[in-house]
Amino acid sequence: MYSALLKRALRPHATVIHPAVCILSIVTSFLIPSPLLYLFIPPSHLSLFTINTTRFIHIEPCIFKLMASLHHQCIQLFFFLSLPIFQFSSAAARDLTDGGSSTLNSPAMTVQYHNGPLLAGKVSVNLIWYGQFKPSQRAILSDFITSLSSSSTGSVGQPSVASWWSSNVGKYYRLAGSRRKPLSLSLALGTQILDESYSLGKSLTMKQIVALAAKGEQNYAVNVVLTAADVAVEGFCMSTCGSHGSSRSAAGRSSSSSRFAYVWVGNSETQCPGQCAWPFHQPIYGPQSPPLVAPNNDVGLDGMVINLAGLLAETATNPFGNGFFQGPKEAPLEAASACSGLYGSGAYPGYAGELLVDPASGASYNAHGVDGREFLLPAIFDPSTSSCSTLL
Repeated sequence: MYSALLKRALRPHATVIHPAVCILSIVTSFLIPSPLLYLFIPPSHLSLFTINTTRFIHIEPCIFKLMASLHHQCIQLFFFLSLPIFQFSSAAARDLTDGGSSTLNSPAMTVQYHNGPLLAGKVSVNLIWYGQFKPSQRAILSDFITSLSSSSTGSVGQPSVASWWSSNVGKYYRLAGSRRKPLSLSLALGTQILDESYSLGKSLTMKQIVALAAKGEQNYAVNVVLTAADVAVEGFCMSTCGSHGSSRSAAGRSSSSSRFAYVWVGNSETQCPGQCAWPFHQPIYGPQSPPLVAPNNDVGLDGMVINLAGLLAETATNPFGNGFFQGPKEAPLEAASACSGLYGSGAYPGYAGELLVDPASGASYNAHGVDGREFLLPAIFDPSTSSCSTLL
C-alpha cells in the first residue's frame, strides 16, 4: 500500500512534494532512527529517500514546508489525526520490504516496454549553449558526447563512456528489437549553437526551453539545451535538475508523427549544487559525507555530465513517451531515474559507491573518455535483470 502511494506521490518529470510523502516521512522519522530507516527501505525505493541528481526530491524538506504552511492549531490537529497511522506504521515498514532484495542493485520493479519507437540510426547530438560558458566548460560536455561513440574506444581506458552506453542502453535496443526488426543507435556530436546574449532573458519557462531546442536541426537529432549558472529555469532546483521531452518539428506540423527529441540541463553551481551536483558538493539534506573531487575540476559542469548522461539514456529509450518506463506516463520512472543516486557498487543514501580515484588529482570517477577525460556516470536500470547496473 505505502509502496504504491510513494510511487504515485513522487513525480520525476515535473515533480512536486506531495503531502502524502510528507506524512509518511514524518511518521517514519518518529518511529525509526534515520540510519535504521535505510535498512527497512527496499532498494527500489532508496532513490526516493535520497538526492535525485537528475530530478531531485528529498523527503526532509517536506517537514519544513508542511510546518511553514500550517498554523499552530493545524499542526496540533495533524498530529492528533496521525495517531492511527502510528499504530500500524511498523507493519507498513515490513510491507515496504516485501518483494525487495537484500542488495542495492536489485529493485523490486520492472521498466516496461510500451511498444513505441526508440531513437534509432545515426543521430546527432546538437548542443545549444544558453548564457555564458567558458571554452573549457564547453569542451567538457563536447568531449563527453564524443566519448559516447563506440568508435572512440580504441585509445580510451576502461571502463569507458562508450562501454557504459553500449552495455546499458544497448540492452533496451536488443529487447525492443526482439519484437521488431533489429534496432541500433549511433550518437555523434553535431552542431553547437551559442546564445551568449541571453536572447530570452535570464528567467526561462519550459515553453521557452522548447523554443530554444527548436533552433537545432530536428531530423535524426537530439537537441540539448544547456543553461548557464546565472539562468533560472522553471522548476530548476525546486523539483528538477533537467528534463527531456519531444515537440512537433517545424517541418512536420501537419503530421502528428513528426516530432523531435530534446533535453535540457542546467548548471547548478551557484543555485543548488547540493541537489544537482552531488556527490561533488555537500548535500543540503540527508546523510552527510565529504564531497568528492570533481574529475574535470568543475562542480557545476561535472554535475551537468551526470544529469545529461541519464537524460540521454532516457531520451534514447523513451523519446516520445511510449517507450520504456514504469508507472504513469505523465510521471514515469525511466532508465536513469529508476536508479538515481547510484554510481558504484555498494552505494547507499549519502554514499556514491566504490569509484575510481585519480592518483594525481584525487578526483572520483567511473568512466574514461576521449582525450584523457574522466567522468562520473549514473547507474542505469537493466531491464533484463530488473536491477541497477553500474560500471564498477
